[in-house]
Amino acid sequence: MTLWRKALRRYEGLSLKNKIFVSILGVVLLISVAIAFLARYILVSSLTTELEMRGSAIAHSTAERGSGFVLDKNSPMLLSLIFDEARLHERKHLISYIFVTDQNEEVLAHTMTRAFPAELRQANALPPGENRSVRLVTVNGEDIHDIAVPMNEGLYRIGTVHVGLSKSHIDSLIATLRLTFLGFISAIILIIFFISNRLTQYITRPLSKLTRISDELSRGNFDITTELQEEDEHWKPMDCPAYENTEMPCWHFDQSVRAAASHRTCGNCVFYRKRGGDEVAQMGDSFRNMVWSIKLYRRRLRESEEKYRSLFDSGPDPVFVVDCEDFRIADVNPRALELYGYEKDELIGMSYLALGPENRKDCLQSYEGLEGYEGEGGGDGQAVVNGGTGCLYHPKVLHYKKGLKPFYVNVHACPISYRGRHAIIIAVTDITEMIEKDAQLIQAGKMKSLGEMSAGIAHELNQPLNAIKMGSEFLAILDEQGQTAPRESFRQVVREISGQVDRAAEIINTLRAFGRKAEMLKEPVDVNKPVRSVLTIVRRQFELDNIRFTLDLAEGLPRVLAHDNRLQQVFFNLFTNARDAINEASTAADLNARRGITIRSYAEAGGVVVEVSDTGIGMAADMRDKIFEPFFTTKETGQGMGLGLAITYGIVRDYGGQIRIDSAPGQGTTFSLHFPQAG
Repeated sequence: MTLWRKALRRYEGLSLKNKIFVSILGVVLLISVAIAFLARYILVSSLTTELEMRGSAIAHSTAERGSGFVLDKNSPMLLSLIFDEARLHERKHLISYIFVTDQNEEVLAHTMTRAFPAELRQANALPPGENRSVRLVTVNGEDIHDIAVPMNEGLYRIGTVHVGLSKSHIDSLIATLRLTFLGFISAIILIIFFISNRLTQYITRPLSKLTRISDELSRGNFDITTELQEEDEHWKPMDCPAYENTEMPCWHFDQSVRAAASHRTCGNCVFYRKRGGDEVAQMGDSFRNMVWSIKLYRRRLRESEEKYRSLFDSGPDPVFVVDCEDFRIADVNPRALELYGYEKDELIGMSYLALGPENRKDCLQSYEGLEGYEGEGGGDGQAVVNGGTGCLYHPKVLHYKKGLKPFYVNVHACPISYRGRHAIIIAVTDITEMIEKDAQLIQAGKMKSLGEMSAGIAHELNQPLNAIKMGSEFLAILDEQGQTAPRESFRQVVREISGQVDRAAEIINTLRAFGRKAEMLKEPVDVNKPVRSVLTIVRRQFELDNIRFTLDLAEGLPRVLAHDNRLQQVFFNLFTNARDAINEASTAADLNARRGITIRSYAEAGGVVVEVSDTGIGMAADMRDKIFEPFFTTKETGQGMGLGLAITYGIVRDYGGQIRIDSAPGQGTTFSLHFPQAG
């Protein structure tokens, strides 16, 4: 540590020129050393891998061309083949040997001029089913990369080809490349050494003069009159039209905030001047321009504040300014007073979270992500972050007017600075009427669906009614004949009647629950329950249409935040959509057609997934992109309005979920619904 402190003291005592020079040289040396080590690793690994791939290619080529010789037991031709492969062009330096073994690992031919080492035969045995095996072996004191590949005839393995690559030759190639690369790095270091020395001399020469100018500016003297520049009698910023008219865009002032096409470019600019000379003289011009820029921006800022205050007060939607520290309302516009029914004195200082207490947790998580925002979007919960702006969007949030009158709003929130404090500007839009119309549309769709399923529902109710009628008639006949039913038979009939009554009641209760108007509520729900409820209604109708259901519903799934009634509408729409797709692919009379719907549910990391798959006609990629658009339909006129999947998509998104499609023409379709787990 003491040595390090001494080095720092000596470094601090250097002149700026030497500091720049030493720093550049030190960085270059560190980078060079890092590149050298990295290059060594890359050269060794990549070159070794490349040569192993070449050896594998030689081995595969030998296996393909020599399989016939092995089957014919033509050893001379096999030996000639491997000698040709081993001595072809530059391979003679790389390849140490090639030998071929049969199924019993007996050597059929090899290229060694000495006796074949017995231990080499099993040194790199190729396991069954493997396509290649590479191992470093030692042969006669020399390290060899042995590459073994199978020799196949059809599906059967008839032998193995071994190719040995000389490790010493590979190392020599690596050493040559390494030496060349290090020479190149050394030349670069010398060039940078010379350039950095000259560059530091050029940079530091005028710094003393620039220091004097900076001192004058720090004292408030913005009229720069030094030897670095002479007086410019033509510089009259007051004559600039952009200075007089702040609405006029100037190419100098506004190039960072306005489109380049809208900049005004004067033929003879009276403000912005960049005269010739070194950087310090140009720096003087820049300081002078900066002073007048500050004056202009202050003027524009005052006008902008007045303009946006007018927009704030006259806006058609309620706008709140909320302090980030305690989430209390700092300012509101008149529209907020009209909509919420409060006086301004009542809203100022009130906690914004009190307007929507049921969403308090989500609001805190989302808005805390905006506090101190400096340029990248943030936020949690189900808020949507607008890319690159840092603003949040909360759809369908429940707020309360004065007197606890509920209504729904969409919320837009962006970070701002208000009176020197971090704040959030929040604009809300009343969507209560739109929510009510959506609910009416969904309700109308339910009624239409129940009408379409009336035949199946009647059949489902007819079965328990028939059973009840038969049981009651049986007891009536016994009573008319003055007979008494055996006690066990009487109990069985009564139990059957009671069970059928429960079954009919369950069907009726399911219909009543499905037909009830859905509420915009969230509660923990088991996704399997709405699936089974909808199947109670539609299963029989689908079976009459020769469509069978296959269920794979996992038990004990985590609950999701949703509403059972609205989820029933989602699954009902998906089932009917699957039925229509199946009927397009085949008819109910086609007994050989695959007509089925598979429903699968399972837990996923952080949520639950429900998949609805059909064996229908499928859809192309361009149709998948439009399938959730309102009023998009592939049916004939009068057969559908194209709102079912649009409603489904909206409900799933309301609960923070996602819906995905996997489909191809003629291959059926799978809808995957992903819901987050209830917290």
